[in-house]
Amino acid sequence: MRTSRAEHAAIALILLIAAGVRLWHIDFGLPALNDPDEPVFIMTALDMLREGRLNPGWFGHPATLLFYLLALVIVGVAGTGLAVGRWASTDAFVAAVFANPATIVLPMRVMIAGFGVASVAMTWRIGRRIAGPVVGLIAALLLSINALHVELSQVIRTDMLVTLLMGWCLLHALAIVRCGRPRDHVLAGVAAGLACATKWPALLVLVAPVLAGTATWRRTREGGTGATRSPLCRALIAPAVAMLTLVLVSPYLALDWRTVLQDLHGEARPIHLGATGFGLLGNLWWYIRHPFYETFGAAGLVLTAIGGGALAALPGRRMVVLPAFALLLLALSAQALVWARWIVPLLPLTAIMAAMGLRRLTVLMPIGKARNVAGVVVLAIVISSMAQSTISQQTMRAHDPRQAAAAWILRHVPAGRTILVEHAAFDLLPYRGRLLFPLGSAGCVDVRAALAGAPAHRRVNKLRERRAIVDIGHVEPLALRGCRADVIVLSNLARYRREPVAFAPQLANYRGLTAGYTRRMMFRGAAGGDHAPEVEIFTSAGGAP
Repeated sequence: MRTSRAEHAAIALILLIAAGVRLWHIDFGLPALNDPDEPVFIMTALDMLREGRLNPGWFGHPATLLFYLLALVIVGVAGTGLAVGRWASTDAFVAAVFANPATIVLPMRVMIAGFGVASVAMTWRIGRRIAGPVVGLIAALLLSINALHVELSQVIRTDMLVTLLMGWCLLHALAIVRCGRPRDHVLAGVAAGLACATKWPALLVLVAPVLAGTATWRRTREGGTGATRSPLCRALIAPAVAMLTLVLVSPYLALDWRTVLQDLHGEARPIHLGATGFGLLGNLWWYIRHPFYETFGAAGLVLTAIGGGALAALPGRRMVVLPAFALLLLALSAQALVWARWIVPLLPLTAIMAAMGLRRLTVLMPIGKARNVAGVVVLAIVISSMAQSTISQQTMRAHDPRQAAAAWILRHVPAGRTILVEHAAFDLLPYRGRLLFPLGSAGCVDVRAALAGAPAHRRVNKLRERRAIVDIGHVEPLALRGCRADVIVLSNLARYRREPVAFAPQLANYRGLTAGYTRRMMFRGAAGGDHAPEVEIFTSAGGAP
């Protein structure tokens, strides 16, 4: 199917919108790191370069492909800076990174945003191949302003890269249904292998090329061509290529298997603050009620349901898309935890089904020539709701209470005090006083002394002892004595208060530490509600005016 100039212009405009939305406030929080997982990816990639090794040494996602790409970004930033004389040596570059992570975090986030924009383009291609140009364009537009997709396009994590790679696999699976070329089996396998090297559950996307190959075999057999074995054998190409790709890209999954097992065990937690699941059906309803509903809106979900029915009526293509969608959603729902970000790879297919639902709805409307106008009106309603959600989220991110708390401290706390903070508050480094940070079995460490030594992630992870969260709640109780400070800045206490039974020991740590302190200030996110971030500042006598 050839692409018209009008379609090219439309997708170009949509991609510009996608890029603009993802670059808006992409510097949120900096130089502080508000996302607790970003330091894991940043420090691991930096350590690989500092120590001259290819083994990431951490395989929780496993994220191997992302680590290599992040390392390339660091090389590019360091090389450019050294060439223009910004840094005199690599040691000076590393010191600059630990003084201000934005040096490498911002270009890393821009790369992730690029993956997000590419995912929008991939959605257009997939939607076009499933149901034509109009569906492809509408799906791309919906995904371009989806709040969850935008959010994860601005954070250094594996979600956006794996979404792009899984989409690439689906694109070639659809091509297998259409013409069954060996090349598409191979490329689908490569995409699935790269996706699995990024995030473990992505291997499930292999169901798409396998079922596509099986459908091609059945069609060939029913057509009476006599070639009954070759297409069936081709269905096994993608899994074989995927395994080979995974081993080639991430050989340390086999060479360092003990670490792999340890990291997988560490990731398989039965409970997690704010993310403990509700069983299979409960988790499934949670995903529908929260990330899907909150980012597509009620009208968007109705269109998705209608579009799912329309997709089920398409021979061949339904064998590729629907089983992959259902299998991944059920696999995620079967986990002990629930995370909104886990369903990001499903957002492109959701957008495609919503676009198909819109087209189906307009066809069924008994209003003749006004159908197109009605379709535009419905689309405008859905887009308006989604855009409002995205703008609200981005605005809240740009005015995070952690930055408000840091600004208050810099304005009101006299120099020379000791301040304890439990998030990566690099924006407090200008404060002229002692800064403490909780670090598992080490208790609370001096921030400046730790940063001066340019700590490696392996050492930090060892001190963390695979605790789920780095905060006061996970400090050894006997080590809390070293956490006493004039000012205490707590960003997780409110979350523990919401789950007092499940996290009673952690909550006891907070109560023990803040006994005798006065809560001076509380900062909440602009959105309010139970899930808004909250930061509380406690002071001792003389801690602050």
